[in-house]
Amino acid sequence: MLVAIGFVIVIFSVLGGFAFMGGHLVTLWQPVEVLIIGGGAIGAMIVSNTPSILKATGKAIGGAFKPSAITKAFYMSLMALMYEILTKVRKEGLMSIEGDVEEPEQSPLFQKYPEVLADHHIVEFLTDYLRLMVSGNLNPMEIENLMDGELETHHQEAHTPQSAVQQMADGLPAFGIVAAVMGVVHVMGSVGQVSNAELGVMIAAALVGTFLGILLAYGFVGPLASIINHKIAESSKPFECVKTTLLASLNGYSPALAVEFGRKVLYSTERPTFIELEEHVKSTKGK
Repeated sequence: MLVAIGFVIVIFSVLGGFAFMGGHLVTLWQPVEVLIIGGGAIGAMIVSNTPSILKATGKAIGGAFKPSAITKAFYMSLMALMYEILTKVRKEGLMSIEGDVEEPEQSPLFQKYPEVLADHHIVEFLTDYLRLMVSGNLNPMEIENLMDGELETHHQEAHTPQSAVQQMADGLPAFGIVAAVMGVVHVMGSVGQVSNAELGVMIAAALVGTFLGILLAYGFVGPLASIINHKIAESSKPFECVKTTLLASLNGYSPALAVEFGRKVLYSTERPTFIELEEHVKSTKGK
């Protein structure tokens, strides 16, 4: 919602300011300029990215207009789930969670937290490392190194859509100049063939190209790349929370302390307080 509101403010501020200074809005309607700028930018984007990146970029752009699923409630459910799993391990041993790890969709523990179970990536990350813990063949340092490598790969992969959108934003002003230059070429080729008034209209149309390129880059596409980047950072935090909690458990800390370690790595805006988390864990344990 905020993204759409921001775009509306940009449009009304720019076009409203132009109209208030006596400009004619109809002059800005130049479909050919839009074709040159938009077509050139999209074509360059297609050339410079693979199909998988283009698909991920489309998904990321759509996600930029949706509210984030990573909320305080999600984190409380994730940490409550890990607390219950680690408590079960401490009481019954690592082998007691083998069924939960192999089939989380059928696990009573995971089913108590549908919002976490709905996130396939975080469930896969959690169960993969719980499975390694069950196997007992790796020490905490080896598991941490493996986690770091996976998170680095995840980080790089997640940023490819943002890079693609930012690359388009960086190229839009240049395509605006291309459109303007082509308009000027058209004007110069028309000297002596049309009246001065018509030449003035043609020059104005050519300058719209530069205006559109800069406006699209800094008013729309660039900010879109920024919000995608913020959402990527938000989506990476649950993985860090899982990593920190599991490593704390492997190093001998109790489930309550291990979850507290995980809570501390969260952003302050979504991080539940110690009391909030404790009350949530108590309320879900009774279910």
